[in-house]
Amino acid sequence: MKKYVVSILAAVAVVCTVSAQNSIVGDPNPETIGNESAMQALQETSIDKFEREGSWNVHMSPDYGVISARLFEGNPAMKEPLKEDVGKEDLDTKVLGVKVEFFKRGVNSFFITSQRPIPVEGVAKTISVWVCGRNMSHELFVLVQDYFGHNFELYMGNLAFTGWKKLTAVVPPSPDGERGIVQTSPFHSGDKPGLRVSGFRVDCNPMLARGSYYMYLDDLRCVSDLYDFESHDEDDMSDSW
Repeated sequence: MKKYVVSILAAVAVVCTVSAQNSIVGDPNPETIGNESAMQALQETSIDKFEREGSWNVHMSPDYGVISARLFEGNPAMKEPLKEDVGKEDLDTKVLGVKVEFFKRGVNSFFITSQRPIPVEGVAKTISVWVCGRNMSHELFVLVQDYFGHNFELYMGNLAFTGWKKLTAVVPPSPDGERGIVQTSPFHSGDKPGLRVSGFRVDCNPMLARGSYYMYLDDLRCVSDLYDFESHDEDDMSDSW
């Protein structure tokens, strides 16, 4: 009887372990990020589709190489359109291509930056972008500015893959509205967006930083909680003056 009970407990433990592992693997769940209340209004929006030539800049140290970027026709086949984009596929046909020609190997980075920081509506939970990699283990970070204009970087993933892949970064909530990435503040009201995306940084693997390297980006998205912005009464006053 004891052996039977032990066997059942062991089986339950295995199931719980597998369930925990499955909850970790995959994209982060925006519903559980900084969620202190059941009242949420999560919405995924595309904040830039990389369709306008000249809206993104690239740069790196001239001591290590030269970098260029331009738009190309293309699209990740696995990308699912948002509801508001269904039937508008002809408006989403381009991707941003980045080419780096290294002069020498070493510890270096290159940057892909928007001409102007892109505002995110609501309280951002996750930021994602589609990346076409070339199986080089460089590291991708997304660069953001919080409510007060402070700069932060969020890790998106390693680029050691071939073809298109969606990379996602979690935006950690501020513990007290004063430290970390602050997106809202009870002491500073108004209609100013709480988060802005300023671009990306790629940290190059020094052993692989040679020859030519190519990467492509498409559809920069954000999952945000819009509850506080949508729950105001229609006759409420705006504090943006």
